[in-house]
Amino acid sequence: MNDDIIVQTKDLVRSFEFGETEVFALNGVDIDIYRGEFACILGPSGAGKTTLLNMIGGIDYPSKGEVIVDGDNISEYNKDELNDYRRDSVGWVFQFFNIVASLRAWENVGLALEFQGLKDKSEIKSRSFDLLKKVGLEGKELRFPSQLSGGEQQRVAIARALVKKPKIIVADEPTGNLDFVTGQKIAELIRDLNKQEGTTLIAVSHDISITQYADRVLHLKMGKIEKIEEQPDSIGYKKVRE
Repeated sequence: MNDDIIVQTKDLVRSFEFGETEVFALNGVDIDIYRGEFACILGPSGAGKTTLLNMIGGIDYPSKGEVIVDGDNISEYNKDELNDYRRDSVGWVFQFFNIVASLRAWENVGLALEFQGLKDKSEIKSRSFDLLKKVGLEGKELRFPSQLSGGEQQRVAIARALVKKPKIIVADEPTGNLDFVTGQKIAELIRDLNKQEGTTLIAVSHDISITQYADRVLHLKMGKIEKIEEQPDSIGYKKVRE
């Protein structure tokens, strides 16, 4: 695989059986994601966006085909290898934040480090505070989720994804549960952090407004890539091809 490509899918298929009927969520998807880019997978509900993200993020296995991440075919991983991959190599950002209500902001971020086996509480706290500052939550590290707005909770989720320094970040409708203005701020934030940190970002969305922040837009329809749009004026496009 080309060293500039960090994620590649080959003839990726995911199907489900409903009685005697086989339904295809993905039906032969071939994509290349460049190292350090912000790729947006755009499509309507039911297009297969989340299914594709689950394949890349190691949540689900393909029915057929390959998912190759940084040279490793993760579709051949066993359960333990896939757990390690999700823990160490992937940062997840979900539509509904998925942060723990009983933990403070910094403790939610620190969970990712604890799952990696880091024991030093002072280091966990220091790294968590640092990431919360980067996402604009300085001074709010001790607040509980109930004391934060929806946009602020999503910032906590982004910090949690970044703190373990993953190879890729996968974001499932990261602006879908936010109002338009807040959603645009979150889209700008993840784009800026993507460039500052150099972490590859793959986001799926049905919201066309997020595409202005991406380097490339991959249009998914009925389980297939319909077209790919290059964004040559974006900040990251030139960077990943220099």
